[in-house]
Amino acid sequence: MGFPQAAALQELLQIWVHTVGYSTSGVDCSNTGPPWAAAPPRPPAPAWAPLHGLQLWPGACCCGGSPRAAASSRPHPPAPPGAPPWAAAWRSAPCVPVNSRVSSKIQQLLNTLKRPKRPPLKEFFVDDFEELLEVQQPDPNQPKPEGNQMSVLKGEPLGVVTNWPPSLLAALQRWGTTQPKSPCLTALDTTGKAIYTLTYGKLWSRSLKLAYTLLNKLTTRNEPLLKPGDRVALVFPNSDPVMFMVAFYGCLLAELIPVPIEVPLTRKDAGSQQIGFLLGSCGVTLALTTDACQKGLPKAQTGEVVTFKGWPRLIWFVIDGKHLAKPAKDWHPQVRDASAEIAYIEYKTSKEGSTVGITISHASMLAHCHALTQACGYSEAETLTNVLDFKRDAGLWHGVLTSVMNRMHVISIPYALMKVNPLSWIQKVCSYKARVAVVKSRDMHWSLLAQRDQRDVSLSSLRMLIVADGANPWSISSCDAFLNVFQSRGLRPEVICPCASSSEALTVAIRRPPELGGPPPGKAVLSMNCLSFGVIRVDTEEKLSILTVQDVGQIMPGANVCVVKVDGTPYLCKADEVGEICVNSGATGMAYFGLLGITKNVFEAIPVTATGVPVSDQPFTRTGLLGFVGPDYLVFVVGKLDGLMTVSGRRHNADDVVATALAVEPMKFVYRGRIAVFSVTVLHDDRIVLVAEQRPDASEEDSFQWMSRVLQAIDSIHQVGVYCLALVPANTLPKAPLGGIHVSETKQRFLEGALHPCNVLMCPHTCVTNLPKPRQKQPDVGPASMIVGNLVAGKRIAQASGRDVTQLEDNDQARKVIQFLYLADVLQWRAQTTPDHPLFLLLNSKGTVTSTASCIQLHKRAERVAVALMEKGRLNVGDHVALVYPPGVDLIATFYGCLYAGCIPITVRPPHPQNLATTLPTVKMIVEVSKSACILTTQVIMKLLKSKEAAAAVDIKTWPTILDTDDMPKKKLANIFRPASPDMLAYLDFSVSTTGILAGVKMSHAATSALCRSIKLQCELYPSRQIAICLDPYCGLGFALWCLCSVYSGHQSILVPPLELESNVSLWLSAVSQYKVRVTFCSYSVMEMCTKGLGTQTDMLRVINLSCVRTCMVVAEERPRITLTQSFSKLFKDLGLSARAVSTTFGCRVNVAICLQGTAGPDPTTVYVDMRALRHDRVRLVERGSPHSLPLMESGKILPGVKVIIAHTETKGPLGDSHLGEIWVSSPHNATGYYTVYGEEALHADHFTARLSFGDTQTIWARTGYLGFLRRTELTDASGERHDALYVVGSLDETLELRGMRYHPIDIETSVIRAHKSIAECAVFTWTNLLVVVVELEGSEQEALDLVALVTNVVLEEHYLIVGVVVIVDPGVIPINSRGEKQRMHLRDGFLADQLDPIYVAYNM
Repeated sequence: MGFPQAAALQELLQIWVHTVGYSTSGVDCSNTGPPWAAAPPRPPAPAWAPLHGLQLWPGACCCGGSPRAAASSRPHPPAPPGAPPWAAAWRSAPCVPVNSRVSSKIQQLLNTLKRPKRPPLKEFFVDDFEELLEVQQPDPNQPKPEGNQMSVLKGEPLGVVTNWPPSLLAALQRWGTTQPKSPCLTALDTTGKAIYTLTYGKLWSRSLKLAYTLLNKLTTRNEPLLKPGDRVALVFPNSDPVMFMVAFYGCLLAELIPVPIEVPLTRKDAGSQQIGFLLGSCGVTLALTTDACQKGLPKAQTGEVVTFKGWPRLIWFVIDGKHLAKPAKDWHPQVRDASAEIAYIEYKTSKEGSTVGITISHASMLAHCHALTQACGYSEAETLTNVLDFKRDAGLWHGVLTSVMNRMHVISIPYALMKVNPLSWIQKVCSYKARVAVVKSRDMHWSLLAQRDQRDVSLSSLRMLIVADGANPWSISSCDAFLNVFQSRGLRPEVICPCASSSEALTVAIRRPPELGGPPPGKAVLSMNCLSFGVIRVDTEEKLSILTVQDVGQIMPGANVCVVKVDGTPYLCKADEVGEICVNSGATGMAYFGLLGITKNVFEAIPVTATGVPVSDQPFTRTGLLGFVGPDYLVFVVGKLDGLMTVSGRRHNADDVVATALAVEPMKFVYRGRIAVFSVTVLHDDRIVLVAEQRPDASEEDSFQWMSRVLQAIDSIHQVGVYCLALVPANTLPKAPLGGIHVSETKQRFLEGALHPCNVLMCPHTCVTNLPKPRQKQPDVGPASMIVGNLVAGKRIAQASGRDVTQLEDNDQARKVIQFLYLADVLQWRAQTTPDHPLFLLLNSKGTVTSTASCIQLHKRAERVAVALMEKGRLNVGDHVALVYPPGVDLIATFYGCLYAGCIPITVRPPHPQNLATTLPTVKMIVEVSKSACILTTQVIMKLLKSKEAAAAVDIKTWPTILDTDDMPKKKLANIFRPASPDMLAYLDFSVSTTGILAGVKMSHAATSALCRSIKLQCELYPSRQIAICLDPYCGLGFALWCLCSVYSGHQSILVPPLELESNVSLWLSAVSQYKVRVTFCSYSVMEMCTKGLGTQTDMLRVINLSCVRTCMVVAEERPRITLTQSFSKLFKDLGLSARAVSTTFGCRVNVAICLQGTAGPDPTTVYVDMRALRHDRVRLVERGSPHSLPLMESGKILPGVKVIIAHTETKGPLGDSHLGEIWVSSPHNATGYYTVYGEEALHADHFTARLSFGDTQTIWARTGYLGFLRRTELTDASGERHDALYVVGSLDETLELRGMRYHPIDIETSVIRAHKSIAECAVFTWTNLLVVVVELEGSEQEALDLVALVTNVVLEEHYLIVGVVVIVDPGVIPINSRGEKQRMHLRDGFLADQLDPIYVAYNM
């Protein structure tokens, strides 16, 4: 096969723009190297495969991301002239590989097998909760490689040299003994002054001394500390190359293996822990260092160097002259020939941050020196200026190893000098007439910024300016700009020699000057879009979305190179394809120390042809460089595997994205060299994160403008979205040892929420494109077909009921109580029959009894109140009275006083004296809405209601009559009011729902008695019992337990106001223990207070004994908080609390007590449901611990007399067992309706009088507004029937309708709270279809912006939702009601009215 046709050649000439137009003719190519470095002639060009269309020469693979609509629909150019006829067709063909055109039936079968199994018991409706993430479909128009498969590229042979030393140590010995005065290395101080020149004689003698000392003078228990082959850490600062060189060669002479590492400055250096792990795995016990460096290391109190985090215990040995012993006369080290034994270990940090040690053998070290000598034409006694780190990479290879091979003189420029004087290296090249300089692009860029001050420098002595990071995308601009400025100062264009290297393969390629036989340099202008698909296509320089790369020269002498596919089997790439460059030569690393698995993958790769035939019997080393081979055998590198980010199937290179960000006038806002780009995996795809250090003088507005311009630039050039852009304060990003950013550590901090940004911009809306499709509502299944479906599936209707209330009580007194229809009658009867029986005990924060009430005392106080209402208040029967009291016996007495007078009581929480502005308006509102004709209260509260402070919050002139009940005359009531019928109104129960609606419900006398009776039966309450109540007494079940039940059942209630726990958190549990209470009630907020407040003090609570508690019930109107109840049980287990004791109750506005565990019956059960199914209003039971599982605890047992059914929220038909629907309830103690002043009863009419649309259409039900399901369990209840468990999932009003699915706020909040230790509380709501997450930050404000990304990530990962707004607030901002429930709607109102005073608000784009 010959070269391409004329048309293709012409095309290629347009493609490859040669940067420098000089001729190679007439140049003296005679060898100037040492006698053993004669360069052989170049081999003839191999007959490479012809190119089809726009192909290039032997090629490789790149970096990439997700095609946007705009990018993917872009028309492709027609096939070029000379292309085969199929080239045009290939572009338009759908992207189905020819070999996969199998029969559609077989394909269908394969797809079926791939599909996950459906859950058993097929439902009669479409089961649509398998939320499948969108899989990015390949773009049919995406470019594909079209070239022929490349072949292995062979480098020129290594020259055979007669006088070549058999090892590097042999070269050192030769020069140290024959040329002892010859300079080897000159070290400079930070002013640029030469402080010491090490000669070859000194290097040899001091290395000998060190080798002798290490082997003979270091002992432990009379045994030598070290033996040949041991690893030794070399810890030397960048400013001391002399001591490093002595230590390195001293170790080699002693047959020890040096492991050069950075100087640890603090215990928390970036990546230091990983270095420690490497030292530990290498078995390092000794560290060599200098006196000055050892003094600067952090010390323990003993004066010894501290043990750094993750490091093994080290012995630190100082190698300054006075610590070294003179070798014995008869001691001579063995200078062996180069072998396959390990010579040294070079460390490398991977993309993930793990540090590995790469072993280099003596033979590889020698071969690499040979190859570099030949490629760079090094000659004896040449002068080389080295700006790089001499401990690793090119700095070590050129400045410590190859230089010694050739008796060169190295001028080492420390990093500290470069920071002070960026021109120092150029000045040294000039003053020492250096022939070679080894630099990085950064050094060239820095010197450009400083060059205006210098007019008299000359670079005419340089024959090679080796650019060590020539493979970086920005190196070409540094090289061009540098040449532009310094060409006038003697720099010749052909001198600039970019090279490419990797820790594994050492030097991969280097550009040769023409005198060493190098071809003219090349540059390629490539389409960024095609590169992201791994395809090389030439573009024009005018476009923005191009990558211009320079060649990194030809491959090394003695090497074979090929380019293989990045993923999977190492197949050879096509000529126009980007892949990973692989090298086979005697001059590469051997292995990752101690890591056999990844060693095999990287150091022993066997590239194969498309048919699977190995290209060689020799293994190749993967370099981690992505590139291809162009014309003239030039190697081009377009990225690194470590910087590769694969977004939606397209590959992007981190360095390219950094270069784009740098192009957006960064100097005003951020520091040029302080930008990190990496990807994080969120929702099964890579997401790009860009972090930069912000200049202190940049305003927030400036920074946001810069950030948005960067986003636009990256979007237009790379056609990829940036997930998160964060700016951090100056000097806060973790630094790499010699400047630059430690990227893996930065990524780690980002993921842990420890980056502390000062500005952050998240763009999940634009770059998360693989969310599941929004749910389409299925056509409504009719109720009839649903019931038929249930029957077909063998499912019963989800209906359950408590015990029968009509069963007779077991004693005379209890039977007597049932005869009373009214509570007022029960109280009078008890006052007559058991006048001194104690009903109530009120405790204060010290645990002392502040007031009590026996039956007769309560009756008499109620009479006095009734008289006052009639005489002072002039009230009529049926008037409404607001009772504004703190929790206590007064509240109970005035309640019965109202019943005695025929008035309707409404209990109201008193306003908080310190917070009148927010608490008093609620009091006023309840008084007005309930149409109260009078307010009963204490003198203190009465004064507060009429005070100046109150006048600032409400109109105090419009209060109704206010009576204080502190000093009432002892008058007997003439006659106690008796209602005409039990259906008459007994009291109004007002409360604010979690959605912020104030609703009052009407309770009739019949319902009140039925409620008390039901609770009495469930909890087995008798006059001889005591119960402890730690609840607020103003509404719901709390009110019923506090004010009603003791009078009805005759038991004694120990009342513990929850407010008192603020000053004595153990009050409630102490009371339970002291009175040996068997039954107790509390709220979630009380339980949380005890868990948080007593969590660390259980030892101090040894006096408390909770073994008496049979049942501890949490009164709630929500899904049971299983985590809280479990941690409470676990915490107080040591105090005797039984694990079975804690349970929850469930009630709501229409019925305050639907479920309550009570004293009999089976323990509450817990099931695990699939959270994704819940979003689709389905219940799917799963195993504990399975993905997306959510534990749900049964809400106690259904009360006697209560019937529950689960109804469809829309069709109102009954549902089957284990189906999610609205809980409907029918019971004698249902409330009779809403009491509202605005006449909105019509809206809620069916809340109390709902009927099923089919089935039992006669029963009247009340709708609870809560979603839940019933499940028949294997347990049996007291009656011997199988037990039906009711599981409450959440309030319908609170659910969030997003993406066609129903989300429960608590599920999202639970995920968010887990995201970071500083999130104390969280609440979510929606605003214009955006999900708003409010988090309370319990930590320093610098952590606030860390939370933005973590919150966005966790909600995406676990709920497939994009957060629209993240609001970070102080602790206590999220409003919580007395039951411990979050008031999300109040919070939403506060957010919209801008009243939250947030620390930070992030609007995700």
